[in-house]
Amino acid sequence: MSNIYELPSNERQYDEASLWIERLDEGLTEAETSELQAWMAASPENQAVLLKMARLWDKMDTLSRLSTLFPEELGVVRRRRWPRYAAAAALMLAVAVAWVGVSDTPTTVVDEMLVQTRGESVYETAIGEHATVALADGTELVLNTDSRIRVRYGARYRLLVLEAGEVHVQVAEDPNRPLSVIAAGNIVQAVGTAFNVEITDDRHIELVVTEGQVRLGLQAATAVSDSMPRPVVLPDTAPIVAAGEEVFLGQAEPEVTPVSEEEIEVRLSWRTGNLIFSGESLEETVAEVERYTSVEFTIVDEELKQIRVSGVFRVGDIDGMLAALRENLDIDHERVGDDRVLLTAL
Repeated sequence: MSNIYELPSNERQYDEASLWIERLDEGLTEAETSELQAWMAASPENQAVLLKMARLWDKMDTLSRLSTLFPEELGVVRRRRWPRYAAAAALMLAVAVAWVGVSDTPTTVVDEMLVQTRGESVYETAIGEHATVALADGTELVLNTDSRIRVRYGARYRLLVLEAGEVHVQVAEDPNRPLSVIAAGNIVQAVGTAFNVEITDDRHIELVVTEGQVRLGLQAATAVSDSMPRPVVLPDTAPIVAAGEEVFLGQAEPEVTPVSEEEIEVRLSWRTGNLIFSGESLEETVAEVERYTSVEFTIVDEELKQIRVSGVFRVGDIDGMLAALRENLDIDHERVGDDRVLLTAL
């Protein structure tokens, strides 16, 4: 097969950067300083990932030490402001351990018969899995955990119906065949662009555009059924969402709001098998973790729910997360069977 698209893997850089942040917190020896300098010089991406993680976790001490140790390499580092309550209670989950229950690389599926048969193809992932799908026209889909999407191509259209979960779409340009994603009656249409669509637990649609622009529309009520919807071409007057913007569809008055590159990276970190948190509450954190595992978390002590969590860890690594919570936030746990964990204060 010639048209196979793999996501770039920078998991090792994230793991190594996590370890360097921990060492910087403890203070570097002269030998470690030289080792860090060599690591940073080995690849420009090493330096970029280290600074990015330090900023994500609001590690001002780390940023200050880096700018002092390597002023020529780093220049002036500016602080990203956080609410005080978020920074004060932040937990750095810098764990570099095995990804439990999921392979180290995404599953790649190639649809070689799509254009020839003009039939419908269905792709889905189980809980804890994600997959890259390379379509015949060069469009790339990345499906998140517990997702299902149907695909049909025709001579004048490309139609995708997201039935559950989340998908990131990198659209191959084809002005004669607009590509549409339909989710819960909402239409997201593009020609050549990239965007992320998620069906949330409350059946709202979260759309984040990472490249280009998309048009928005609604599927006709009469067309909603178990069969494949009929393709439509949205007019030029349809609402537009551009790169660096997001919107929640399905609400009475959806509002388009800006979203930073840093926020986009956090939200889409699942594509490389990582989950990044940047000040979310413990309650929000475990809710996100539950999407990738059959384990259910119960926070027994009410006051723990609003503790803020920042950091990165591997999808499916429940033991690593629990160990980090205990060590850093004095949060104990008790397993109830194989699929339930109780979280309590020590």
